Amino acid sequence: MRIVQVLVATLLAGLVVVPSGRAAQLDWVGPTWVGPLSTQGRYIVDAQGKRFKLKSGNWHGASGTWNGSGDVNDPANHHAGEKADQIPLGLTRAKLDTIIDGFVELGLNSVRLPFANQMIHDQTPVTSPVDVNLKGKTPLQIYDAVVQRLTERGFAVILNNHTTTFRWCCGVDGNERWNTSQTAQQWEEDWLFMARRYASNKRVVGADLYNEVRRTVWDDPNWGWGNQHDWQRASQIVGDRILTEANPDLLIIVEGINWTGIPVDGFPHGRPTLEPVRTLSHTLVDSGKLVYSAHFYGYTGPNHTGATGTGETSDPRYQDLSPEQLREVLYRQAFYVAAETGNHFTAPVWISEFGVGGRGNTDPKSRAWFERFVDYLVETDADFAYWPLVGFHTNKQGNGWGLLHWDAAGQRIGLYDGDDWRAGAWSRLVNAPAKAAQPSKRWSMLTLDHADFQQSRTVRAQPDWDSGARKGVCPDGQRLTGLSHTGNRGLCVESSRATGYQAVRNESYVDTDWASGYTKLQCPTDHYVVGYSVRGAALSSVLCGRSPQALGKTSRTLWFDRHDNRAPGGGEFAHGHYKGQCAADEYIAGVAYTGRIGSSRTPDALLCRRIVTS
Repeated sequence: MRIVQVLVATLLAGLVVVPSGRAAQLDWVGPTWVGPLSTQGRYIVDAQGKRFKLKSGNWHGASGTWNGSGDVNDPANHHAGEKADQIPLGLTRAKLDTIIDGFVELGLNSVRLPFANQMIHDQTPVTSPVDVNLKGKTPLQIYDAVVQRLTERGFAVILNNHTTTFRWCCGVDGNERWNTSQTAQQWEEDWLFMARRYASNKRVVGADLYNEVRRTVWDDPNWGWGNQHDWQRASQIVGDRILTEANPDLLIIVEGINWTGIPVDGFPHGRPTLEPVRTLSHTLVDSGKLVYSAHFYGYTGPNHTGATGTGETSDPRYQDLSPEQLREVLYRQAFYVAAETGNHFTAPVWISEFGVGGRGNTDPKSRAWFERFVDYLVETDADFAYWPLVGFHTNKQGNGWGLLHWDAAGQRIGLYDGDDWRAGAWSRLVNAPAKAAQPSKRWSMLTLDHADFQQSRTVRAQPDWDSGARKGVCPDGQRLTGLSHTGNRGLCVESSRATGYQAVRNESYVDTDWASGYTKLQCPTDHYVVGYSVRGAALSSVLCGRSPQALGKTSRTLWFDRHDNRAPGGGEFAHGHYKGQCAADEYIAGVAYTGRIGSSRTPDALLCRRIVTS
């Protein structure tokens, strides 16, 4: 979706994309599946718990196609000469159902539907659609009609906040961050508006929060710093707001960081993608709604913007890597999130953009890369979305990246017309068998780095249980199973749902001296720890949840003040800090700390008790 042209002092991470051809008859899900969707470990499932593998394509246009200079009404000033008129591309050349027919032939079951924030507020009537009933509507009203018809035809729709303005993505273009050309508050309010707008349609299944977060001329996005450039925190906040204030059914889709640094040899630069997720993941207020995403194009690279000329570095592109190198990089940058099960970061990974030029593409490197990448998607059973689905052609000449092309007379050429080399790989991909979803224990991490992190809907609705302290609470249906000695991090694991809560600030419930000489915060009988609070670095209190079943009292003291002392499972939830974690068949009944000189009153020991009565 892009052709990146960056200035040397600017950045960026381009992703070119452009359109091409049409059809085949594959295993289209059709109108039988039941929404909403949720997640189960590394899989996306429907409302009946059945695997719903996203076999998607990107239908762009409502995100803008103008290159940013020249007359906006001149097609020559739009990407590849494809002027979308601020609506999904192709509707000015073909009818809505005709285009959707092509999606059916391609074997898709879902569509990523990019939009610009500007679309939401643009009241200009669009007069160019072929469909009479779309003429004169605003871009948002046409977007509404597209969403409605796609879902009526059986497709899942993922709303994608692709750009802020109608300018073509993705260079130094004012669309680099969610808050580059608008405030973070406006971005959040626009998302709440869109989530509410389609809340009654259970086939609108996802909110893809922002596309290709990247460097501006002067600064980088980051993952976890807590400032206004912190993409991890911004996506966490808006994701929770969508679920709690607008639409609890949506998948919350978070793309990794697409680019940081100045693209000049000798300066640090690269494509972090999902690598930071390993040590700092998201914990949404509703478990089972988080999906991570990443983009890969052959002409970009792990440290290459994709530019040619200005902004180009000597780093290899993905298509320059050997098959072994490519597999290692893909796994490290994204695919590990789904492959390594039983961790706080484990989630579905949706490759929401990848693509290559079709007709007329004689470049052996790009063609070989596409074949290898498709094989890797098949091997890993990955969810995917091709970029783009729709493009323009004139006598079969044009951009060439899309899978379906229309000319000015409404004549279509497509992927399966016999002259597109990508057809075999595409058939391999959409026909690949999808594994059934497997039961998976949920793990989540808590972080009090910057603010309260109370991920329980129930606790959020109750009065403040430790006023003035920063508080972390596991999502409903999970309990605390690990804490860090320093750093204020916690690890949650799936559990029975608590039936009531009790804040503990002293030793009122201590029944045995399990940490002699230390202050012990212990839960009442048949309660387990679900949250904790801190003042600065010091432990302030614990929040205990009542178990619906009787709990065991067989116990041990687990010390972690001088080294890690962890049971398996959950992953690295407090990188660089000592951690304590109870075993899978245990619950945390108490936390101990000391106020001795030299101590910061941070957690030193856990009281781990057997879950079953004995």
